[in-house]
Amino acid sequence: MNFKGYDKNFSLVDKVAIVTGGANGIGKAVSELYLEKGAKVAVFDLNPNVEKIAREMSTQHAIGVQCDVTENESMESAIQKVKDHFKKIDILVNCAGIALLDDAENISDEYWQKTIDLNLTGSFKMCQKVGRVMIEQDSGGKIINLASQAALIALDNHVAYAASKAGILGMTKVLAYEWAQYNINVNAISPTVILTELGKKAWAGEKGEKAKKEIPLGRFGYPEEVAAIALFLASDATNLITGENIVIDGGNTIK
Repeated sequence: MNFKGYDKNFSLVDKVAIVTGGANGIGKAVSELYLEKGAKVAVFDLNPNVEKIAREMSTQHAIGVQCDVTENESMESAIQKVKDHFKKIDILVNCAGIALLDDAENISDEYWQKTIDLNLTGSFKMCQKVGRVMIEQDSGGKIINLASQAALIALDNHVAYAASKAGILGMTKVLAYEWAQYNINVNAISPTVILTELGKKAWAGEKGEKAKKEIPLGRFGYPEEVAAIALFLASDATNLITGENIVIDGGNTIK
């Protein structure tokens, strides 16, 4: 098999991507960058305004689909809409997630279960359902799962979140191993605190300043920086990369 090269402009022209949690934060940044690079994007989100949000991104190349990644019927219906509209699926980015925080001795069953159901089980179910489509298409694919630095280091009050994101890393490796035979690449991204609207509020003031001092590069990240890694992993430049986790944390986990 000869090396065929790749588009050095990292074009995604003729590619169809699903981005869960795509109406805001990291997911929105990924959706917008993919559209800029020529992809057609299905924005999946619980937000009831997701169709409007997608139209504002692109009237021709983006569709918004209300989707609950904890409900099988909702996911299957949303995926079918993408197949009907765009005729195929080439890329899946699992950005939908939740952070319900409390210390380990007091965290409620509800916080634990909601976190696992959305962050881990929801991501797996999306991988499973879209993976089946990719296998049936027989044209390969790229799956990108959002994990976290919390999968690699201990953070106070993050026990459920850390468990869910560590599970993402294990899941990513197994899917990458099993689906390599179908030319489906499965990788993960583990960011530090990202300055989405929620991130700005959660890490404002003294708490945020203290956390930044622990990061060698001395700052938090921006959604566009995570989107850049998601573009790299969706491109043909990474056809030989699978089962990996790219950490974008300013050096926080190297200490």
